[in-house]
Amino acid sequence: MKAICFYFQIHQPFRLKTYRFFDIGNDHYYYDDFANDEIITRIAHRSYLPANAMLLDMIKESGKKFKVAFSISGTALEQLEQYVPEFIDSMKELAATGCVEFLSETYGHSLSSLGDPEEFVAQVKAHDAKIEDLFGQKPKVFRNTELIYSDDIASMVAAMGFKGAITDGAKHILGWKSPNYVYASAAAPKLKLLLKNSKLSDDISFRFSNPDWDAYPLTADKYIDWIASTPQEEQIINLFMNYETFGELQARETGIFEFMKALPRFAKEKDIAFWTPSETLSKLKSVGELSVPYPMSWADEARDTSAWLGNDLQNEAFKKLYSISERVRLCDDRKIKEDWNRLQTSDHFFYMCTKHRADGVVHSHYSPYDTPFAAFMNYMNVLADFIVRVEEQYPLSIENEELNALLTTIRNQAKEIEELNREVAMMRTNIIKAEEGDMEPVSAEEKPAKKAAAKKAAARKTAAKKAE
Repeated sequence: MKAICFYFQIHQPFRLKTYRFFDIGNDHYYYDDFANDEIITRIAHRSYLPANAMLLDMIKESGKKFKVAFSISGTALEQLEQYVPEFIDSMKELAATGCVEFLSETYGHSLSSLGDPEEFVAQVKAHDAKIEDLFGQKPKVFRNTELIYSDDIASMVAAMGFKGAITDGAKHILGWKSPNYVYASAAAPKLKLLLKNSKLSDDISFRFSNPDWDAYPLTADKYIDWIASTPQEEQIINLFMNYETFGELQARETGIFEFMKALPRFAKEKDIAFWTPSETLSKLKSVGELSVPYPMSWADEARDTSAWLGNDLQNEAFKKLYSISERVRLCDDRKIKEDWNRLQTSDHFFYMCTKHRADGVVHSHYSPYDTPFAAFMNYMNVLADFIVRVEEQYPLSIENEELNALLTTIRNQAKEIEELNREVAMMRTNIIKAEEGDMEPVSAEEKPAKKAAAKKAAARKTAAKKAE
């Protein structure tokens, strides 16, 4: 049987307000609340909410045969909880069907996997705790920011206990191989991989409403025929895309919702099922190992990380940000932790990109800034203030190793004091009990008899010693 595995990404960053040099040290609030509210609310009502309603109908009408997966960043969840709480309710309703799987990722949709392994693990744990708290699921399959993946990342993901990861079916990695199989990581053979079928995914995400496309208009029966015509031994078609595809990238007027709702009916005619990532990994065996020595992603023709770390501006900001990661992790300030997550979001680095996509569009076209340099300056001003706040708690003049040693000593001393206090409390209790004539607690009625018995026992011991 052939199957389709749908996965949708939901992510929105906390956009920064205009933050000038003279704000450093004076203003510790960095976010454009108006823009964040307007954008998340607009997208939710045009895309997320109607798409959730569509998927719920599809699940019910198919007798729960239709299944999908989501990866939702922590920053998106925070904004949706604050500005569009009805989305959280609708997602809980979807989760209750048992036909929706939630994937793991970094809480802040960050690039930590490329520069700070300890932070990477911490963010994944924070994200998964958020998912479990909201939707009652503990993620089993990992999906990194923008599908970034490499052998080194695979080793970290496997060490965290995940049974699988999803990434892009990049041509420079696959070569002649097809993405329509389950593979395994060469660095961690027990970690299975699901690869995006870029052609079929992008047919929906980007080409669906393009009248110049030679396959336009795309209908559900035509699309399912394409999938059915793939070689019989290719059992899984992974369709990975942004959730904004429905209603935002492809407007409702294009017929995208009707197209999607018709897929299960035509798939059933062709004996094509719908599986979640975990279901796919449990049913299919790996056909071979894939080695990815250098990080790849699902961005651009190059499928690399240059959209985020491809120029001097981006690399300088990235280096500066993670230079304080050790201190931030040692910090207990809730607000600093919150800002730390938000400042790591990959979008801030994406706005500094100067490259062109294959279709000629400049990446900064998607940026709220006029130029990549403006994005860099604004971010670095914010980061400068953030570093000042961190330094107030843990001065940069103290080396990380020295700071770690001092904090370890303080924490050990606190534990020792706690243990000593516990021992003192036990000794006091024992002394009180001993003064009452017994080490065991006794009632008021029993105390006189206990004391008399103790005196008699002492007298017998004394007499026995004299007799000797």
